[in-house]
Amino acid sequence: MEEDKLRIAIINPDKCKPKKCKQECKKTCPVNKAGKNCIEVLPTSVICFISETLCIGCGLCVKKCPFEAIKIINLPKGLSQEVTHRYGANTFKLHRLPTPRPGEVLGLVGTNGIGKSTALKILAGNLQPNLGNYESAPAWKDILKFFRGSELQNYFTKLLENNLKALIKVQYVDSISKDPKIGKVIVGKRLAAIDKKGILPEVIEALDLGSILEREVQHLSGGELQRFVIGLTSIQQADIYMFDEPSSYLDVKQRLKAAKMIRSLLAADNYVIAVEHDLSILDYLSDFICVLYGNPGAYGVVTMPYSVREGINIFLAGFIPTENMRFRDDELTFKVVENDADKEKAAKEEEEKKVAKPTNWRYPEMTKTMGAFKISVQPGQF
Repeated sequence: MEEDKLRIAIINPDKCKPKKCKQECKKTCPVNKAGKNCIEVLPTSVICFISETLCIGCGLCVKKCPFEAIKIINLPKGLSQEVTHRYGANTFKLHRLPTPRPGEVLGLVGTNGIGKSTALKILAGNLQPNLGNYESAPAWKDILKFFRGSELQNYFTKLLENNLKALIKVQYVDSISKDPKIGKVIVGKRLAAIDKKGILPEVIEALDLGSILEREVQHLSGGELQRFVIGLTSIQQADIYMFDEPSSYLDVKQRLKAAKMIRSLLAADNYVIAVEHDLSILDYLSDFICVLYGNPGAYGVVTMPYSVREGINIFLAGFIPTENMRFRDDELTFKVVENDADKEKAAKEEEEKKVAKPTNWRYPEMTKTMGAFKISVQPGQF
């Protein structure tokens, strides 16, 4: 396929239902009408298949699909030789990888569904990159050859030869409390059982875990669960620490404490990687940043490492100067009121909104008890 015509076809397996449609995508495809099999689907198929090599990007299949299961997306130039991983035909594709450095915190920023968690799994050694060849995955010898001459070659060589241990703080911490094996575990006992570095008292103090040590994991709130999982990761001995959205569920003070805890894990010979959406915490936490852009659920591209300030500004601007690439139509800007006239105008607009939508909600006296925790709420209104 020509470089200027590089595109991918994404099919949502949850929406594509050949048994419930008339295969409109196949019938309207001009390539199929010319006698070639660009779209392959039968009434008995589980999901349809679109050949990205034969696809001309007409978009007729996208318009005709009754379930809106198809997306045809044109890719930026220069990515055909930089595919790191693809899960299968007509599925998500990741280009390039972040480059971790020993003794520094690597921050990753990008929208959801853009490949951040996939990149973490690859860097942790839990997912072997297939370089886009999902039918016949390459051996590690070929993978190291692909990254030859880059910092990632040294990283993967260490990962394989030295058997580096990687720990990932999961993104969705609420799934832990729902696990029947972990839900009934006592927080303090669990932390003490896996404290391999002898820093449990420091972790308890740093993350304010003292008040929840006697409680079961299933009874923790979102913020308490987040701090528990961060502490659980921090007290274990590892060569690579990865934190996927460590600030979710936490208030501002707790976010800063969590960031300090993560930075305290740094050593000259270990790696720390953090995925974060809160830009202020990302600025405080990271030593350098990789931005991820693309189309959520379709493809993701990792940029080269930037300084913290430059990386955050690139993400806000939606433009990468070094690649001459705009990945967002609009810049993310912050409205600043500079003079009294602007303040009065803004206040007047807010007042008009309140007048336009009058609301008055009342709530009764309530009491809630969960184990040793009890909260009483006085009646009021807002």
